[in-house]
Amino acid sequence: MTATGTTTGPGPVSGTGIRLNAPAPGWSIEADVVVVGSGVAGLTAALRCAAAGRRTVVVTKARLDDGSTRWAQGGIAAALGDGDTPEQHLADTLVAGAGLCDETAVRALVTEGPDAVHRLIGTGARFDTTPGSDEIALTREGGHHRRRIAHAGGDATGAEISRALVEAVRAAGLRTIENALVLDLLTDADGRTSGVTLHVMGEGQHDGVGAVHAPAVVLATGGMGQVFSATTNPAVSTGDGVALALRAGAEVSDLEFVQFHPTVLYLGPEAEGQQPLISEAVRGEGAHLVDADGTRFMVGMHELAELAPRDIVAKAIMSRAHEQGVDHMYLDGRHFGAQMWESRFPTILAACRSHGIDPVTEPIPVAPAAHYASGGVRTDLRGRTTVPGLYACGEVACTGVHGANRLASNSLLEGLVFAERIASDIAAPDIAAPGGADGGEPETSARPTGAATASGPRTTLPLLAPEARTAVQRIMTAGAGVLRSAESLARAAAELDGIHREATAAAGQDGAPAPDTDRKAPEPGVEAWEATNLLCVARVLVAAAQRREETRGCHWREDHPDRDDASWRRHFRITLDADRALSIRTTETADFPSTATP
Repeated sequence: MTATGTTTGPGPVSGTGIRLNAPAPGWSIEADVVVVGSGVAGLTAALRCAAAGRRTVVVTKARLDDGSTRWAQGGIAAALGDGDTPEQHLADTLVAGAGLCDETAVRALVTEGPDAVHRLIGTGARFDTTPGSDEIALTREGGHHRRRIAHAGGDATGAEISRALVEAVRAAGLRTIENALVLDLLTDADGRTSGVTLHVMGEGQHDGVGAVHAPAVVLATGGMGQVFSATTNPAVSTGDGVALALRAGAEVSDLEFVQFHPTVLYLGPEAEGQQPLISEAVRGEGAHLVDADGTRFMVGMHELAELAPRDIVAKAIMSRAHEQGVDHMYLDGRHFGAQMWESRFPTILAACRSHGIDPVTEPIPVAPAAHYASGGVRTDLRGRTTVPGLYACGEVACTGVHGANRLASNSLLEGLVFAERIASDIAAPDIAAPGGADGGEPETSARPTGAATASGPRTTLPLLAPEARTAVQRIMTAGAGVLRSAESLARAAAELDGIHREATAAAGQDGAPAPDTDRKAPEPGVEAWEATNLLCVARVLVAAAQRREETRGCHWREDHPDRDDASWRRHFRITLDADRALSIRTTETADFPSTATP
């Protein structure tokens, strides 16, 4: 996978014919809609599609409640409080997005958000209320000028939202396929979506590779935090949706804008994998960022001090740490007292104590870690991608809402609002439900699957050995982490290219073993597929970060420390060509063109 030159203009998009090396599907089912993912975005889309009479199947990589949503501690942002308005929420979002937000998309988010939250409550979600009343308790987080963050269980908002939606899905009797890794998009002869292939891992109804045939596919696969060594994301967040979309010919954008959460529990320089998050809500309630001497270094650095947007706080932590020759700072909430920690932040308190740290009596060591992908698969305001019939919502999508840096707690709201918009588009009266709109159970089919439903020639992507996953993560952390430069990114690109060449050398045409090498290609399987997806998104992220020669939002170039609106207030539109080369086009303005294909 190499990058081609930057161009402008719309450019046609078509299927690439690139697939993961996997066995042919041995079973299939029919549906009107297949939703891939079971977080707030996926389950909301599924429930709304089913309610509209569309036969809906939910595919999820683990159990229904194991996605990223359950880990969301802070809450969901919406203009719900007295004196707050969607316009104020919009203004805070645009500031955080550093000039790259799509204002129309943000306006849709903030105006539809309050009603969407109330519909979520109607689904069964229970938010914390102020003592002695039924009013939703609201708090502040970084970048917000008002208290507009609704939370549940103190710091267990995501878990409560997930619980409510999972119960609603089960009560509605939706067909679900758990423990299933989605592999590739299926398309018809005209290049339209016709379903997905997937691999069920052991405990599902079907074993092995199969297919769900449907004219509408909704990607809600979450993020790609596992591309870095340390992240707040669960182990399932391996960029599968973005990689699938690229192989299918869809555009991705803004992948260089990875938000590093500034306050993640620091467990030492060798810590890898999912790390405990110390929610921004802790700072929203008054905790202070301090260095080892107890000095509050955010005071005077930004008008909001510890509640500055996340990119600013993360940079400040890294800068202070470098000045002092250390690798972490501290979050001091000792003045809260034991009762507040136990009632408001019980999950965080338990996580800290499990690692031998007591926030009641000592500051918490914190450092930035990969948290949220502001970019992803490019969509329009109805969640439609550049591939007909393929939709995306939640963290896997690039709706234009987040721009160069997501405003805290806008992610759950974005998943909620745009999932409803997708369902409305799919359920539109002029869009017929090919399998019938009775909402009944999809039937298992024995008809041939796989190549018969995929258009054009097929190219198999060489698989990456599972053990290379750690190498990819360490390369990305060292070269494309919070601090980036031309030198670090060039080194990362070269090292990732080397891993790709090794995988290619171990495979011949269409993944068959190469006769001129002693290397053995890895066997198709979940670990190899995940590693291959991670390498794909890592190389796209690095290519975009190399091109963006400025500092903007959560993209921090040490060699280009200033924001450059004249040259870079625009987006990259990245696709994967049939020959596996990256095509990077640049928008002429900060506005995205239509996703409609010519």
